[in-house]
Amino acid sequence: MTSIAELEDELSRPSEADVEFLRRLEGDILILGAAGKMGPSLARLCRRAADAAGPGRRILAVSRRLISEPGIDAISCDLLDRAQVARLPECPNVLYLAGRKFGSSENPELTWAMNTVVPANVAERFRQGRIVVFSTGNVYALRPVAAGGSRETDPPAPVGEYAQSCLGRERVFEYFANSHGLGCLLFRLNYAVDLRYGVLVDIARRVYAGEPVDLAVPAFNVIWQRDANSYALRALAHCATPPRILNVTGLETVSVREAAEFFAARFSRPCRFHGAPGPVALLSDASAAAALMGPPAVTTARLMEMVAEWVHAGGASLNKPTHFEVADGKF
Repeated sequence: MTSIAELEDELSRPSEADVEFLRRLEGDILILGAAGKMGPSLARLCRRAADAAGPGRRILAVSRRLISEPGIDAISCDLLDRAQVARLPECPNVLYLAGRKFGSSENPELTWAMNTVVPANVAERFRQGRIVVFSTGNVYALRPVAAGGSRETDPPAPVGEYAQSCLGRERVFEYFANSHGLGCLLFRLNYAVDLRYGVLVDIARRVYAGEPVDLAVPAFNVIWQRDANSYALRALAHCATPPRILNVTGLETVSVREAAEFFAARFSRPCRFHGAPGPVALLSDASAAAALMGPPAVTTARLMEMVAEWVHAGGASLNKPTHFEVADGKF
């Protein structure tokens, strides 16, 4: 896989489980925040799965910047504007991808507005339906690598305003779920990789460019974005009141040092590091998601091979670093 067309096709390819799920799910699907990194491929996957499942079903993609995809109804909406949100069409199935991370330290008030005011607007508008709410593993405390990943039952301990605002997003949806009967699932994702961005891509590109790899955060989890898209769609079946929490990532813990050394060997380049390994990392235990919906189709080892092939071939980049090495919450 070396072209954007091949990548886009693969990211939006539905699994048999996706198609079978849509044979059982009633109603249209509305994707909020559809113009971000994951939204377009998730919208295409929903469209392809719906077409394979039949009969006709609308897939609606809502964002300020319209996306143009065949068979997808694009709707322009500023989700901070309550009146605009109120005019959105009724829909029983909502995938909520809206949020803000990059640059959150420079404009914290916008981060809080996007991550807490928008959820209130959306939850009020769609409180009769079910919503899969994209969240993040950043709501957990960083952990020693030997301790393994955080589980859904672990108490939140967010570090920094971004992570705190993400917990705020969850709390707003929890309020509407518990007070108004909204069916909800909190989809704690970290980190998705689509070959043009992601933690593995950050490390691979630094090694390829001869730049040092930061060891401040010594380990991480990742998941192939197509697998994350599949989980998001099928998570609609598991929305509940009170909200269900689900960690979404790969099942393996990856060492930053070992990942960098892997890419150095693939690229036949020297491997350089910056700093000593930090004592803690952002890690999530995704065994509950694997038990509920099956393990990711692409293993971390295979994903690393895919990233190496893409970077070595000069594949495109979105130039959106994950900042995975940040340990103080200042993104």
